[in-house]
Amino acid sequence: MTPSARLAATVLGTPDPQGLARFYQRLLGWPIREDDPQWTTLRPADGGPGLSFQREEEHVPPVWPPEPGAQQMQLHLDILVEDLEAASALAEGGGARRLGGHTDDDEDVRVFADPAGHPFCLFVRLR
Repeated sequence: MTPSARLAATVLGTPDPQGLARFYQRLLGWPIREDDPQWTTLRPADGGPGLSFQREEEHVPPVWPPEPGAQQMQLHLDILVEDLEAASALAEGGGARRLGGHTDDDEDVRVFADPAGHPFCLFVRLR
């Protein structure tokens, strides 16, 4: 018999857990459940898997698009949005920066780095 298990959160390393949590709180609208300088957690109101942020003083942001010999991305977050323009403006207003990796005329996906340098994609559902 397989033991019961469920994903509780994805954890991102950062020198500033509280600051990065507030960035994603603004973007996702999730409340902060645990707020500590070493470990901060967001979780959606429905109790589903959340995001946690762990202090890593020596955090090295990945390079995107990947380059040989550079810190490689271990994961990225895909965030479904209703309005790509509004969500992009919200992300950039909170400190995200736009990355390459998709063509500038891509109307469905935008790639960003959060304030700690973790890549994430904002995308709209294709019709």
